[in-house]
Amino acid sequence: MAGNFWQSSHCNQWLLDKLVILKERQKDLEKLTEDEYTKVFIFYNGVIQAIGETLKVRQLVIATATLYFKRFYARNSLKCVDPLLMAPTCLFLASKVEEWGVLTNARLIGTCQTIVKNKFSYAFTTPEFNYRIQHILECEFYLLECLDCCLVVYHPYRPLTQFVADMGQEEQLLPLAWRIVNDSLRTDVSLMYPPFLIALASLHMACVILQKDSKHWFAELSVDLDKILEITQYILKLYDLWKNYDEKTEIQTLLAKVPKPQSQPPSQGVARSSPANFLRISSHVSK
Repeated sequence: MAGNFWQSSHCNQWLLDKLVILKERQKDLEKLTEDEYTKVFIFYNGVIQAIGETLKVRQLVIATATLYFKRFYARNSLKCVDPLLMAPTCLFLASKVEEWGVLTNARLIGTCQTIVKNKFSYAFTTPEFNYRIQHILECEFYLLECLDCCLVVYHPYRPLTQFVADMGQEEQLLPLAWRIVNDSLRTDVSLMYPPFLIALASLHMACVILQKDSKHWFAELSVDLDKILEITQYILKLYDLWKNYDEKTEIQTLLAKVPKPQSQPPSQGVARSSPANFLRISSHVSK
């Protein structure tokens, strides 16, 4: 484990250029527009959040799982692995990496079934979570391979708390800036920018919203303010998209357009058979 962000695999292997991300995403963008692609990821980020909250894991675990999810699909098409399987797999792995504790098999699968059936039934023609723990364990192998076992993630939360403390306005700014950081997970900024810049962009947005004068404080920073502006634009674009996005009426149509894996999840009647018979995750997962 690297002692700081600049020596970590997060910095050296997982800060990606926007053009590289778009190139890897091209096959999916043949079926979906960029806005539709973003809406699909907003939905699955919500699935990860809902499962995590039901399991009562820390927000740090949910954030790590969300970034694993984004990293996997930054290097692979949605056709490689069903996102409905990848979402709990990322949470399962993140719970171990963040030392929250290993989720029990029965609790994880039971929670996924409940969440899909009760909370997201509007999204699927047959609202059932038909995967079993064997499929999550096998999927975890492909996830680890794609991530190249680079599992340590640096989030904006710690630098955010340090910046707000330095400003001396923790009670006013921290809750709003923290929510903006959470929202940023639904954009590509976590794949493209260091966490401290995401923290600064979220803090700047919170200052503007709450009408706090922070010009002098930001002027003293030795950072690239253009990068902070770029991150802000990504987050504002997300909020603009959210304004007219009715997930309950749109998402089922969008999911129908998503490229499908070669194999579908097993039916309830054959769940005890070998997972290898059902989980044919593409012929190869790109590294």
